[in-house]
Amino acid sequence: MSNTIYIGYYFKVQPLQPAVEILIAELGYAGFESFVETETGVTAYIQKEEWNEYILDGVWILDSEEFEISFTFEEIEQTNWNAEWEKNFSPIIVDNKCSVRAPFHDKPDTEYDIIIEPKMSFGTGHHETTHMMIQYILKNDFKDKSVLDMGCGTGVLAILTEMKGAKPIDAIDYDNWCYLNSLENVERNNCKHITVLEGDASLLLGRHYDIVIANINRNILLNDMETYVNTLNDKGVLFLSGFYNDDISIINTKCETYGLKHVETLQRNNWVALKFEK
Repeated sequence: MSNTIYIGYYFKVQPLQPAVEILIAELGYAGFESFVETETGVTAYIQKEEWNEYILDGVWILDSEEFEISFTFEEIEQTNWNAEWEKNFSPIIVDNKCSVRAPFHDKPDTEYDIIIEPKMSFGTGHHETTHMMIQYILKNDFKDKSVLDMGCGTGVLAILTEMKGAKPIDAIDYDNWCYLNSLENVERNNCKHITVLEGDASLLLGRHYDIVIANINRNILLNDMETYVNTLNDKGVLFLSGFYNDDISIINTKCETYGLKHVETLQRNNWVALKFEK
């Protein structure tokens, strides 16, 4: 894997939403395997051996008159990831309590300080959904709670729950890059109670948690909701994000079907995070 070469596409998108979400979905079907949302659009990566010059021919949104989308692309060797992120990754601070930064950033004066090497994984804290999930973790009790971080990305949410006293914690992602990156970040932050697993909701059979965190996307959440609810202990708490304000109704209806009570809503730039209790 160390010799893998990727093609990086840098898309500039106007207006950003819902174009970025549609673009990511179409690029995923085309074979791109990792995405990073930026202030101006999205960066997408595909292995060079999977790439061809017609790779974007089936990406219909590029021809849409509703959006203005331009792009450039280049080859990136895996050994250049640190340099790439050093150029593009800035530290964030959430509610003056939690910082998420790379090792080359100065240590801020926050109660919780998470150090990650994001590489090609989701969940750096820059995206609205991760930011809101961090807010939920900061304001809720995790002491001695068993936790599932579903769609863990960089593992940043699982790491913060351990810092808040949770144990044991399972962090699961189907993306191999996310799995490997989470393993690295868990070790980097000296976490002792997090188990990182590669896979999907099928791994949850027979597992039970006090708290489930699922920051994925609307369709996966709806598809796997019954599984999440079945893993929740009595009086368990479910935190959901990865969808828009317009999706609240359908998410609420699905959760109510399984006996969950909607407790709180967070909103950030049309993105939403919801808290439910069993």
